[in-house]
Amino acid sequence: MKQYSLLIATASVTLVAVVGKLADRSRIVQTRQQIDGGRYLDNGRPIAGPAYRSRRQDVEASVEKKRASQDEKRRRKTAQNGNTPWKMKTARTEETDVKLLQEKPDEFERKLSSQLTGCCTNYQYYDAASLCATYGQDCESGETPSHDSGDESCEHDGLSFIGISFSVNTANGNPYSYQLNDQLPMENIIDRNYDYIMSMDEDGWLVGGGYKTFDYSGKMPYIDSSHTELLRIGNMDPDSGGTSIDQVYSAMESLSFPPFSIFPEYLKGGGGGHSGDDEDDSGYVPSGDMTLVVSVVDTYEDDSSYSSYEQFVVDILDAMDSVGGGSCMDDDDTDPHVSMSRGVKFWSSSHATSYYYEANLEVAVWQAMYPNGVVIGSSGYAAFPPGHRGTKQYVGYGNLYFFFDRANITTAFSPNRDLTDNEQYYSTLYSSSDTSSFYSSVTSVTFDYSGSRDDGDTSYEHNAYNWHADMAYHDMTDGWDLPPNCLQEGETFFGIPLSRTSSSKMQSTSTFQEQFDFEYLVDRNNTYVDSFGTNHGWLVGESIGNSVGSIVDKDTAHIPIFYTGTTNANMGGMSLSNMIKIGKEVDFGTLYIKPAFVFVDEFGHVKLQFEMDPNSALSYLYSSLCKEIGISWNYESPYNDLGVYTNCAMHAANDRASYGCGPEGSNSGGFCPQLTLAYGPRFKDEDSAAAYLYRCNNYVDYWRSLYPSGVAVGTSSFCPEGGCLGLFLNRYDLYQVFKPDLGGSWVEYNGASMPPTYSPAPTWKGGCDEPHNFHLDKCFRKRYKPKASAVAWDALGTVGQFSVLLVVFMAVTLSISIFLARARKKRRRGESYLGFFFRDLTRKKKKKSRRRKKKQGFGRIYVT
Repeated sequence: MKQYSLLIATASVTLVAVVGKLADRSRIVQTRQQIDGGRYLDNGRPIAGPAYRSRRQDVEASVEKKRASQDEKRRRKTAQNGNTPWKMKTARTEETDVKLLQEKPDEFERKLSSQLTGCCTNYQYYDAASLCATYGQDCESGETPSHDSGDESCEHDGLSFIGISFSVNTANGNPYSYQLNDQLPMENIIDRNYDYIMSMDEDGWLVGGGYKTFDYSGKMPYIDSSHTELLRIGNMDPDSGGTSIDQVYSAMESLSFPPFSIFPEYLKGGGGGHSGDDEDDSGYVPSGDMTLVVSVVDTYEDDSSYSSYEQFVVDILDAMDSVGGGSCMDDDDTDPHVSMSRGVKFWSSSHATSYYYEANLEVAVWQAMYPNGVVIGSSGYAAFPPGHRGTKQYVGYGNLYFFFDRANITTAFSPNRDLTDNEQYYSTLYSSSDTSSFYSSVTSVTFDYSGSRDDGDTSYEHNAYNWHADMAYHDMTDGWDLPPNCLQEGETFFGIPLSRTSSSKMQSTSTFQEQFDFEYLVDRNNTYVDSFGTNHGWLVGESIGNSVGSIVDKDTAHIPIFYTGTTNANMGGMSLSNMIKIGKEVDFGTLYIKPAFVFVDEFGHVKLQFEMDPNSALSYLYSSLCKEIGISWNYESPYNDLGVYTNCAMHAANDRASYGCGPEGSNSGGFCPQLTLAYGPRFKDEDSAAAYLYRCNNYVDYWRSLYPSGVAVGTSSFCPEGGCLGLFLNRYDLYQVFKPDLGGSWVEYNGASMPPTYSPAPTWKGGCDEPHNFHLDKCFRKRYKPKASAVAWDALGTVGQFSVLLVVFMAVTLSISIFLARARKKRRRGESYLGFFFRDLTRKKKKKSRRRKKKQGFGRIYVT
C-alpha cells in the first residue's frame, strides 16, 4: 500500500516539459506557398502588438505652453498680411529644409503645447463664399461644361440598359461574382499582377471576376460587371423623360428573340483619362480607357432578308414605344463593346505594346475556337439581383439581361429556342473540352488592333523621380503616378469616417457621426445635375430607386488624410498588420474638423472643403504620419520605433501640414482635408451649377455658425468622445478605428464592430476600476469574461451543438419509450401512469436494499 501511495505522489509532482508559443500564421503561409509558389513571405512574428508606450507629459507644464501658444497665435493673426499670395506654390526655404534635416527622432513625440482644443478660429467670421475665394477656388460663377442632352423632354440622362453579360467567377476575384460566361475566360486578358500596368482608377478591372475585399490594390470590392450594351434605356423616371422598370419588363416580355452569337474582335486602349493624354511634354504618363470590341453575328432564320439581330433592334424599339418608353432612351442600338478599365496608366509605352499584343493573342485564340462566334451563357445557377435571397434559377445560354446599373442585374430574359447542336458544341467547348491545342497553334496576331498606343508614334516611360508631394491631391477616376521603388498601386488610407446609415435597400452602412447630414448637399431629384461622369452617383449613398441608374453604393463619406498605398509588402508597400501597428503607436489628439465651402475642383468633381489649420490635432497627425511612414524624399527619411516602412505612400517624409492648401499653407504639400460628394457631375447649365453651389454653401454657413471652433465627430455608440481616426481598405470599407490619446483601437468592418483589440495597459490612473479605462482590451476582458460553460458550448460549433442536442433528444425519447412499455406491462388496474412511476421508483429502492443485505450475508465468515 505504501508503494502505491509513493507512486501516486511521485506522479502528482512530475512536470511535463511543453514547448509553447503564440499563435502565428505559419500554417496559412505554408499553404499559400504551396499554392502560389512561394509568393507570400512569413515574417515569423506572433500575432501580438508592440509594447505599450506611454507618453503622458506634465499637465501643468502643458497648460503653460498652451497659453504661450495661444498668445503667439493671436500675435500672428494681428500681424497677418491680407495680400499674402497663398495661391502660389511657394518653394520651401533653405532654412526650413535644414531645420527638417536636423529634426531628431526623439522630437517626433507629441507636443501638446502646439495643439489646441478645437480648430480653425483664424477665419471664424468668414462665410463660405469669402473663404472659398481665400482658398483660391470659384464657388459662384458655375463655369462648368454644359451637358444638355439636346432633347427638351429628357430632363436628365441615365445608365440603365439591356445587354449581354460576360461575368465570370474566378479564384482571384469577388466570390459573389456571377458565372454567366463559360466561353470567354476574361481573366486571361487582364493584368492582375501589374506586370505591364502601373495604375488604374479606383474601380480597377471591371472584368475578369471583380475584386476581393482584402485585395492588395485596395480596389473597390465590386463583383464582375463585364457586359456589352445592346440598348441604352437611360433614366428610370417617367416624369423626367425616362422609362420605368415595369415598362421595360413589359416590353421585353412581349419580344421573341433567338440566341445571339458574339464574336470577339480585338482589344484596344485610348480615350478618357485626365493625365495629359494630348500633352506630350507634360512629364506624366498618359492614361486612357481599355475596351474589348465585340460584334453580334448576323444570322438569318426562316430565309429572312433581315438578320435576327437587325430584326431584334427594330422589335425592341417598337416594343418600348408601345409601352410608353421615355425620350431618354437611345434611338438606335449601341456599338457592342466591353469596357474593361478606366484611367489606365502603363509603366512605359513598351509595356503597353507588350500588354496589347499578349491580350490580343488571347483574343486570337478565342477567334480560332469560335470562327463563327459563340452564344454566351453558363450551365450554372444564379439569383437576381445580386444578394437576392430568392431561389436560384438555371442560367442557360443566350440570355439578355436588364442592368439597373452595371453592377446590378435585376432579371434575365430567355431566348425563344434552345441551342442547335452546332451552337451547343461551341458554347460548351471551353468548359468541357481540352482547348490546349488552340493555344499551341495560335502563335501570332493576324488582325488589326490599332488605336492601342502601340504604333510607335508616342514613346513615354514613367519617371518615378518626377513624383512630388502635392500628387496626394489626386483624381480618383484616374491612375496614380507611383513614387520610386513602388511596384503596385493601392487605395488604402488613413482618414476620418463620416458616413451615416444608408437608405439603400441593397447596401448597409453604419453611422459614424451625427454632426453633419450631407443629404442637404445632394441633388436627389436632379434639379441641377443631369448625370455623372462615371457609373458612381452621389458618394454619400445611392438607393435602388435612383433614376439615373448609378451604382447602388452605400454611404462612403470620409476625409482622406494619408494615402498609405498597397498592402503588398512584396511590391514595395506595407502590410495591413503593420499599418494597424503604426496607427496604434501614433499619439494624436482629438481630431476636430470644420466645413469651409463646397466647390468644383479642377477635375470636375464636387467636393466639400474643410479648413486647413496647421496648428490643429489633425495637422499634427498628418505631419506625424509623414515623419513615420512617408517615403524618403529630398534627403529626408522616415523613422518609427517599429522599423516598418513603405515605398508606396503618396506623401513624403519631409512633408508637413504647414505646406498644405489654404491661406495658412504654402500649397506645396499633400495635406488638404476634403470630402468628395460626386465624381464629375454634369450640370444642366452654368446657372444650374451656380445655383447648386449657392444652395450648398448656404448650408455650410449654418454648419460654420453651429461649430465655430470645429467639432469632433462621432456617435453615442461609435467613438462617443469624438475625434477618432480610421484605417480604410478603400473608399468602401472602414477596417480599423483608433481613438485619440492612445485610447485603444478596434475593428469596425462590414457593418460589424468588435471590442478593442489592442490596449495592453490602462491610460488613466485607477486601473480597470476607472470608468475611462472600461473600453480598453485588458479591462474589457476582465469585466466581461465569459463563463467556462459558454466557452465550451461555443467551441462545439454549429455541428457539435446540433449533435449534442440530437443525442439528448434521442436519449429522452428512448427513456420515455422504455417507461411506457414497462407501465403497460406492470401497471395495476386503474392505476395512472404517474402513480405507477412513483410506485416503480420506491419498489426499485426496496429491491436494491434487500439485494445489498443479501450480498452482505453471503460474505460473512463464521468462526467456530
